[in-house]
Amino acid sequence: MSAMGKSTDRLVDMALEISDNPSKREMDMLLSTGEQVTISLLSMAIHEQNYEAVSYTGWQAGITTEPIASNARILDIDTEAIQDALSQGKIVIVAGFQGISADREITTLGRGGSDTTAVALAAALEADKCSICTDVVGVFTTDPRYIKNARKLNQVTYDEMLELANLGAGVLHPRAVEYAKNYRIPLEVRASHEDEAGTMIEEEMTMENTKVVRGIAFEDKITRITIHWDKKRKHARLQSIHNISRTQHVDIIIQGITGLGHGN
Repeated sequence: MSAMGKSTDRLVDMALEISDNPSKREMDMLLSTGEQVTISLLSMAIHEQNYEAVSYTGWQAGITTEPIASNARILDIDTEAIQDALSQGKIVIVAGFQGISADREITTLGRGGSDTTAVALAAALEADKCSICTDVVGVFTTDPRYIKNARKLNQVTYDEMLELANLGAGVLHPRAVEYAKNYRIPLEVRASHEDEAGTMIEEEMTMENTKVVRGIAFEDKITRITIHWDKKRKHARLQSIHNISRTQHVDIIIQGITGLGHGN
């Protein structure tokens, strides 16, 4: 499960009201609470429908990550607690986007963390497939918010989805698709509010569905930064770019060379 609505943004705003440069460790502690609110409330709602349910944080679910604050990767999942609850007939609800490092520090997984958690759990539990329930009914040929006659794709390959995700299709994060491909987990994108079948993402496709162009992805709200330098200050400028890329998502870096010894 992911955090509800804009709750993560609100938590970030609260932190920035206190500090202009909050500790990454404390940000992980803070942001991980968004998912904890969601899983506990959902578990309560399921109980009200007379079903047994139990909620687990990332560390309770056995998710071990790298010791990297704000952008950790999953190293291992010990499914013992989940398997035990499932064997008792309980519905297990796990907080996405978070885990714990070997030195017992709470970590978050960064962008796409909840999707990646879902796929990783499916792989660890050897599930038949992983369904990502979101606010859209599937993967479209392009963004239906802008192109009204965009069509839903019934099936795409891992590589096609990975390409679309890397180029701006926001329905899935590339990390989740990579995980699904590596562990051969069939992945379904479907709407959480409708019964309509979604889009299946897997390795093989039927011949009639194989087309040269599968979809068009694009990004809006892009910021472009142009830096000019001379040879004497080249390394300082490159270090500035490196520092930016450590804290911000950088899609592409282009370096132009002129005959005058200057670059941008």
